[in-house]
Amino acid sequence: MITKTKSHIRFDWAVKKILRSKANYGILEGFLSELFNEDVKIKSLLSEEGNKETEDDKSNRVDILIENTKGEIIIVEIQNTRELDYLFRILYGTSKAITEYMKEGSPYSMVKKIITISIVYFNFGQGKDYLYKGETKFEGVNQHDIFELSDEQKALFNKDTVSDIFPFHYLIRVNQFDDIAKNTIDEWIYFFKNSEIPDDFNAKGLAEAREKLKTIKMSPEQLAEYNKYLERLSSDASIAQTMNFESEYKSKIQIATKLLKNNIDKEIVRISTELPQSVIDDLANEMNDK
Repeated sequence: MITKTKSHIRFDWAVKKILRSKANYGILEGFLSELFNEDVKIKSLLSEEGNKETEDDKSNRVDILIENTKGEIIIVEIQNTRELDYLFRILYGTSKAITEYMKEGSPYSMVKKIITISIVYFNFGQGKDYLYKGETKFEGVNQHDIFELSDEQKALFNKDTVSDIFPFHYLIRVNQFDDIAKNTIDEWIYFFKNSEIPDDFNAKGLAEAREKLKTIKMSPEQLAEYNKYLERLSSDASIAQTMNFESEYKSKIQIATKLLKNNIDKEIVRISTELPQSVIDDLANEMNDK
């Protein structure tokens, strides 16, 4: 399968191969700044575990762990293939980060703030939006007020709200984006989806990305490796599509068989299951032959 290479490198590939360089921190900082609606500076990249890429790797998982200058841990994860338990993986990754970056013997107030950003390229959950954010709040069962920190706690923890203590989560459902960029974070999501950066986009970090992430700047060896990666993504998507089709087809066959056994008219069975008439006829003939 030949995959057409677009003018800019896919963001997941860029995270794997390019954006880990300190010289390119500005691109990641731009994206995070637009998402958080505040200026973000990267102090360091922490762990590269979980980013190993092999020929047998079919998960297409891309992780990057960032510590910003505020001491917060930011987990950016990109996922191309469908996982029904993906929310549980977010929970596990968050919990793991909390414990890994907590010094033994330290007071609990030293627990680092964890922010997760999940960029997914599959139909994930239910909802009309393409960008979701979640935080922890405590609401009164009787009075319906929001539980707040005391002045002493604010001073001790250097936090303003309870939600500042607990993990914060962003979900970006790339496939649900309608390609209409209404604001600067939409411009980034457009790039995630299309691997293109229009000239009139001016979100933070995109000017640098527009220049540094051009495919024409790749060496022949890099371009060959990149095209191989794109072909693997296409292959994985085709396999997933085939498995989904086969599962749906099997279910339709089972439904059609039950309807025919109950003497439902074949035309009604065809309309109900959307199976071809020839398939309905074959099922009916098989039942008559038994």
